[in-house]
Amino acid sequence: MFQRNLFSHILDAITTSFVVLLTGARQTGKTTLMEILAQEHGYNYSTFDDIRTLAAAKEDPIGFIADLKKPTIIDEVQRVPEIFLPIKQDVDKHKKAGRYVLTGSANPLLIPHLSDSLAGRMEILNLWPLSQGELHGIREIFIDRLFSDSFEHFDCDPLSKNSLAEIVVRGGYPAMQQVKSETQVNSWCNSYLTTILQKDVQELAKIEGLSQLPNLMSLLACRSSGLLNVAELSRTSGISTTTLHRYLQLLQTLFLVVLTPAWSTNLNKRLVRSPKTYLADTGLLAYLIGASQKRLITDTRLNGGFLENFITGEFYKQATWSNTRVRVFHYRTSQGNFEVDIVLEDAEGRIVGIEVKSSETIQASDFKGLKNLQETAGKKFIRGILLYPGPRLPFGKNLYAMPISSLWARS
Repeated sequence: MFQRNLFSHILDAITTSFVVLLTGARQTGKTTLMEILAQEHGYNYSTFDDIRTLAAAKEDPIGFIADLKKPTIIDEVQRVPEIFLPIKQDVDKHKKAGRYVLTGSANPLLIPHLSDSLAGRMEILNLWPLSQGELHGIREIFIDRLFSDSFEHFDCDPLSKNSLAEIVVRGGYPAMQQVKSETQVNSWCNSYLTTILQKDVQELAKIEGLSQLPNLMSLLACRSSGLLNVAELSRTSGISTTTLHRYLQLLQTLFLVVLTPAWSTNLNKRLVRSPKTYLADTGLLAYLIGASQKRLITDTRLNGGFLENFITGEFYKQATWSNTRVRVFHYRTSQGNFEVDIVLEDAEGRIVGIEVKSSETIQASDFKGLKNLQETAGKKFIRGILLYPGPRLPFGKNLYAMPISSLWARS
């Protein structure tokens, strides 16, 4: 059992919102959290993974909702979109916070007919695979530290290349933390992807050529941490651009693929607009590419992209519970002269740049992208951080090199 840092936000949400929707990929721990919520806070619990419950809700969604004991939890709600309207009618009648807690393995923001009926009545929270802090019983506050007025010094030991590679290859799915052998890892990943690409895809969309999706996932894994080039991907995969856009949205809907948009300012039009492509978990990334821990250490063509994917994922996870609300971007000039792997922007428009390096040695030239971002953003730029497998070092005004383990250091 792992303590999930998002759980306190779920408890806050049920005191203010009529409906709370917890989304996230399959096997991230949503059901476990809901079972705890049911036991500790008196919620009724039902799941649409149970075929009898699923059939009853599909047959008579209005009657199903009327008969449920409230407050109630409904697991895997995307499987019966017909119940959203009856839920809306019920909360409009009773107007009681926390009346419904729903979970779903599909992103409702990308499925309009699921989310529109509960607009203004539902708070959406996203549960990612386990963060490194959650694996060690820590509630990370790195994002809050980055945006604080005084960037305090805190000590943490750099990770060895072996330790870092092990973390990256293992990923964050709870079930993967107990798996020992490479054979077991491959078996779990294969079963996981097969379930999603066959069961969930068929439920969400009527798609011809379903056999193309596994190959597309592998192609996206090979392009992880790179700019999305739909035309090139279409030529390589043999999938038309129209169909490819549909597939990409579907993979995002199922929380398998993340597209990070480009950061820009209206004062500068010469920036790349293409998003970057990441997989939601580096354990799946390693499986799709066939990369072992040893290969990740020795193959320099792989370790930089893997590490960037891993760290970007950690920021997405921490952003779901940090007090400072941020959005995640990347930065790249149109000619590719300057780029920054991760840009965090808060509600006030302030930004922090994050550069990722796999090398244990760094030099001033490694900060050229952060310095360009600093010049472009002006007063909105707070600080720039280079994360790498080494100790903390200052590299100019508001520029620092820091160990990757700073991300989950104890407060």
